[in-house]
Amino acid sequence: MADRRPEKACEQACESLKQQDYEVAVKHCTEALLSLSQYPPAHLPEPCQAQIDRIKIETLLYRIASFLQLKKYGQADEDCRHVLGEGLAKGDGSFRAVLCCMHLKGKLQIVSNVLSKSLMGESL
Repeated sequence: MADRRPEKACEQACESLKQQDYEVAVKHCTEALLSLSQYPPAHLPEPCQAQIDRIKIETLLYRIASFLQLKKYGQADEDCRHVLGEGLAKGDGSFRAVLCCMHLKGKLQIVSNVLSKSLMGESL
Protein backbone atom coordinates (compact mmCIF):
# COMPACT_ATOMS: atom_id res chain seq x y z
CA MET A 1 0.00 0.00 0.00
CA ALA A 2 1.14 3.53 -0.67
CA ASP A 3 2.89 5.63 1.94
CA ARG A 4 0.38 7.54 4.12
CA ARG A 5 2.57 10.67 4.16
CA PRO A 6 1.13 12.19 0.94
CA GLU A 7 -2.40 11.67 2.19
CA LYS A 8 -1.51 13.30 5.52
CA ALA A 9 -0.03 16.31 3.70
CA CYS A 10 -3.19 16.48 1.58
CA GLU A 11 -5.34 16.52 4.72
CA GLN A 12 -3.14 19.23 6.24
CA ALA A 13 -3.63 21.28 3.07
CA CYS A 14 -7.39 20.95 3.46
CA GLU A 15 -7.17 22.15 7.07
CA SER A 16 -4.99 25.09 6.02
CA LEU A 17 -7.60 26.09 3.46
CA LYS A 18 -10.25 26.00 6.18
CA GLN A 19 -8.07 28.29 8.27
CA GLN A 20 -7.35 30.55 5.27
CA ASP A 21 -3.61 29.95 5.59
CA TYR A 22 -2.98 29.66 1.87
CA GLU A 23 0.83 29.76 1.93
CA VAL A 24 0.86 26.78 4.30
CA ALA A 25 -1.69 24.97 2.13
CA VAL A 26 0.59 25.42 -0.91
CA LYS A 27 3.52 24.07 1.11
CA HIS A 28 1.60 20.97 2.21
CA CYS A 29 0.29 20.37 -1.30
CA THR A 30 3.73 20.65 -2.82
CA GLU A 31 5.13 18.20 -0.25
CA ALA A 32 2.37 15.73 -1.06
CA LEU A 33 2.92 16.03 -4.81
CA LEU A 34 6.68 15.57 -4.45
CA SER A 35 6.13 12.51 -2.32
CA LEU A 36 3.62 11.07 -4.80
CA SER A 37 6.06 11.53 -7.66
CA GLN A 38 8.30 8.87 -6.06
CA TYR A 39 5.82 6.16 -7.06
CA PRO A 40 6.24 5.14 -10.72
CA PRO A 41 2.79 4.16 -12.06
CA ALA A 42 4.05 1.08 -13.91
CA HIS A 43 5.24 -0.62 -10.72
CA LEU A 44 2.09 -0.27 -8.61
CA PRO A 45 -0.97 -2.49 -8.35
CA GLU A 46 -4.21 -0.91 -9.63
CA PRO A 47 -5.75 -0.15 -6.19
CA CYS A 48 -2.61 1.67 -5.05
CA GLN A 49 -2.44 3.69 -8.25
CA ALA A 50 -6.12 4.65 -7.88
CA GLN A 51 -5.43 5.88 -4.34
CA ILE A 52 -2.41 7.88 -5.48
CA ASP A 53 -4.44 9.41 -8.32
CA ARG A 54 -7.17 10.41 -5.85
CA ILE A 55 -4.71 12.09 -3.51
CA LYS A 56 -3.03 13.85 -6.43
CA ILE A 57 -6.32 15.26 -7.75
CA GLU A 58 -7.38 16.48 -4.30
CA THR A 59 -3.98 18.00 -3.68
CA LEU A 60 -3.95 19.82 -7.00
CA LEU A 61 -7.43 21.23 -6.33
CA TYR A 62 -6.32 22.52 -2.92
CA ARG A 63 -3.20 24.04 -4.43
CA ILE A 64 -5.18 25.69 -7.24
CA ALA A 65 -7.53 27.28 -4.72
CA SER A 66 -4.58 28.48 -2.64
CA PHE A 67 -2.71 29.91 -5.62
CA LEU A 68 -5.82 31.83 -6.66
CA GLN A 69 -6.20 33.32 -3.20
CA LEU A 70 -2.53 34.30 -3.28
CA LYS A 71 -3.06 35.83 -6.76
CA LYS A 72 -0.50 33.47 -8.29
CA TYR A 73 -2.56 32.92 -11.41
CA GLY A 74 0.18 31.42 -13.58
CA GLN A 75 0.85 28.68 -11.07
CA ALA A 76 -2.88 28.02 -10.64
CA ASP A 77 -3.25 27.77 -14.41
CA GLU A 78 -0.40 25.25 -14.60
CA ASP A 79 -2.04 23.06 -11.94
CA CYS A 80 -5.40 23.37 -13.74
CA ARG A 81 -3.79 21.95 -16.86
CA HIS A 82 -2.51 18.99 -14.86
CA VAL A 83 -5.67 18.21 -12.94
CA LEU A 84 -8.12 18.80 -15.77
CA GLY A 85 -5.91 17.68 -18.64
CA GLU A 86 -4.81 14.44 -17.06
CA GLY A 87 -8.09 13.79 -15.26
CA LEU A 88 -10.34 14.25 -18.26
CA ALA A 89 -7.93 12.71 -20.76
CA LYS A 90 -8.10 9.36 -19.01
CA GLY A 91 -11.81 9.13 -19.78
CA ASP A 92 -12.31 6.44 -17.14
CA GLY A 93 -14.50 8.50 -14.82
CA SER A 94 -11.89 8.58 -12.05
CA PHE A 95 -11.76 12.39 -12.01
CA ARG A 96 -15.53 12.59 -11.58
CA ALA A 97 -15.40 9.87 -8.91
CA VAL A 98 -12.82 11.86 -6.93
CA LEU A 99 -14.99 14.98 -7.11
CA CYS A 100 -18.03 13.00 -5.94
CA CYS A 101 -16.05 11.50 -3.06
CA MET A 102 -14.75 14.93 -2.04
CA HIS A 103 -18.29 16.28 -2.14
CA LEU A 104 -19.60 13.47 0.08
CA LYS A 105 -16.81 14.08 2.61
CA GLY A 106 -17.45 17.85 2.61
CA LYS A 107 -14.02 18.61 1.14
CA LEU A 108 -15.28 19.98 -2.17
CA GLN A 109 -17.24 22.75 -0.44
CA ILE A 110 -14.01 24.16 0.99
CA VAL A 111 -12.46 24.34 -2.47
CA SER A 112 -15.69 25.71 -3.93
CA ASN A 113 -15.82 28.49 -1.33
CA VAL A 114 -12.26 29.56 -2.04
CA LEU A 115 -12.78 29.42 -5.80
CA SER A 116 -16.00 31.44 -5.48
CA LYS A 117 -14.16 34.18 -3.60
CA SER A 118 -11.44 34.18 -6.25
CA LEU A 119 -14.01 34.58 -9.01
CA MET A 120 -15.21 37.90 -7.53
CA GLY A 121 -18.12 36.43 -5.65
CA GLU A 122 -19.58 34.54 -8.58
CA SER A 123 -21.30 31.37 -7.50
CA LEU A 124 -19.96 28.11 -8.84
